[in-house]
Amino acid sequence: MILAIGAGGAIGAVARYLMASGIGRWIGVSFPYGTLAVNVLGCFLMGVLVEYLALRFTVSPAVQAFVTTGLLGGFTTFSAFSLETVLLFERQAYDMALLYVLASVALSIGALVAGLSLTRMLILAG
Repeated sequence: MILAIGAGGAIGAVARYLMASGIGRWIGVSFPYGTLAVNVLGCFLMGVLVEYLALRFTVSPAVQAFVTTGLLGGFTTFSAFSLETVLLFERQAYDMALLYVLASVALSIGALVAGLSLTRMLILAG
């Protein structure tokens, strides 16, 4: 179980770095767009995968831990989110910090619900 989580976490962390830094190079780093995108995508994928595994497959606890705790846990970045929020406050960018917190929470929860709903719709309709 530990190895499954560790392997998933390693893959997820590298994917997070590549995506966040790529978005930073593409859009800029004045706002943490990369971390926001990673969190929203990660929550959406968590919704899709958890629901898909629940409705279509019986997987071992190690596989489930690899995907959820490891891969997606390593991919999503609420520790980075917290640091970036504090850094925005320290730069006295209070409006940006508030926008970042509200957008991160609302969009991430919304993405998870969308992932659950989309997967239910596709699986139950098919």
